[in-house]
Order: sequence, then C-alpha cells, then structure tokens
Amino acid sequence: MTAAALAAHIQMVLAATPAPSPTPGFDQTTVTPGVAGFLITFGVAAVALLLALDMTRRIRRTRYREEIRAKLEAERDGRPAPGTTPGGPGDTAPTPGTPDAPRTP
Repeated sequence: MTAAALAAHIQMVLAATPAPSPTPGFDQTTVTPGVAGFLITFGVAAVALLLALDMTRRIRRTRYREEIRAKLEAERDGRPAPGTTPGGPGDTAPTPGTPDAPRTP
C-alpha cells in the first residue's frame, strides 16, 4: 500500500464516521459529579491524610526507639552515647579547664 493510498483510506474512514451529537435536552455545562462524587473525593482525601499521619507517627516512634537503644548500649558499654560529646549538654561532669571543674593542686 502506497502513502497516497493509505492517506485516501484514512480520509474515507474519517469521513464515514459520524460525529457524535449530544442528545436533545442535554446541557453539557450542568454535568457535575454531584454529592456522591464530592463524598467519594472527600473520603479518599481523608483516608490519605490519616495514612500520612499514621506513617509519620510510626517513623517517629521507630527513630526514638533506635536512639534509646543506642543510648542504652552506650551506657552498658561505658562509652558516651551517640550524638553527645564530653562536656556537651548530655554530660553531667564538668570538662577539665572549665570554671566549674575541680582544681588539681
């Protein structure tokens, strides 16, 4: 089949297909999903919001559990907890050389 014959075939098919026309009394501007569509959309949005909140809560809980586990392991092993430095806010003993440190003779 040549390009000219293919183009003629396509034109014939398109010309033979009638264009759809709206039924009488049907106004295309008044078609809306209605109350049911609104309720379904609202329900899907509410479920998505609740799932996002639950996911955030679970991730936060997992992170806190990991931090506590690391602190307990550090305490058991006698080393500083991760995320703290000697003399930092988590350390209760004063760092040598600070005004609160005991002076050695």
